[in-house]
Amino acid sequence: LPTWIQTHYSYSWMDYFLKYFLFLCNLAFTVFGLMVLGLGMWGLISKESFAQERIGSIGTDPMLVLVSLGFLLAVLCLTGCVGAIRENSCLLRLFSGILLILITVQVLIAIMAYSMQDQIEVYLRSGMLAAMAGYQDDLDLRFITDEIQTNLQCCGADTYRDWETNIYYNCSSPGVLACGVPATCCVDPLDNGTVWNSQCGLGAQRLDEFTAQSTIFLGGCIGGISRWIEQNQGLVGAVAVVVLGVQILAVFITTRLISCRPANRLEDQAPTWSQAKIHVQRQCCWA
Repeated sequence: LPTWIQTHYSYSWMDYFLKYFLFLCNLAFTVFGLMVLGLGMWGLISKESFAQERIGSIGTDPMLVLVSLGFLLAVLCLTGCVGAIRENSCLLRLFSGILLILITVQVLIAIMAYSMQDQIEVYLRSGMLAAMAGYQDDLDLRFITDEIQTNLQCCGADTYRDWETNIYYNCSSPGVLACGVPATCCVDPLDNGTVWNSQCGLGAQRLDEFTAQSTIFLGGCIGGISRWIEQNQGLVGAVAVVVLGVQILAVFITTRLISCRPANRLEDQAPTWSQAKIHVQRQCCWA
């Protein structure tokens, strides 16, 4: 090729290392995003959320969060993956631009969360009460509520009597669950340590706190969440710093790769008429 159309890259061995490191990291996160997307789609399909009678409420389905996050993560990381391996400046700029937006949004969310702790507690309480109200009707809400109560060893939002908000556990309900709480509120829901006793919380709301404390957890889950955050502040902070650091590192690597690309100027891409004429003359002389 003539010298005026040869493309020269200023990549060093470190740049090549960063290039393939960025490619492999984005490839791994692309696969992870596809797995999250597949999990969300499996959840929607298994619950028949796309059925005609349920399609109207699909917007409130928790599985939709997994679908959205998985799709966005896969698309974003695939952009960075292809941009890195193909050395495509357009894709790399798009990837770094979206990352910068995400970093800014995350920092703003962290600042808002720190300054609005009381409001967040109110939102958590209302969300917990809403989940408890739909406990029997929505499998996702039941799963989330059970996991919170089991892992945090709590019952209800503020107290075990909050289960009065559920029509099945309300004391005015004619069913067998009236004035009860779910088995995940029980201190020991396993009979003999092996068999799950789903009726261990029946009638628990009729008991006073002194009597109930030997059967169920008295504390609410809002307080449990607050205590968990206080006890794991270091872990939460470390995870946040690592996640933010990975994104900043990706932006740095992407910026480095873009800066090593040759300038996309017109004179760098196409020869002038005089250059072409000289080149043809040289070829004729050597012929």
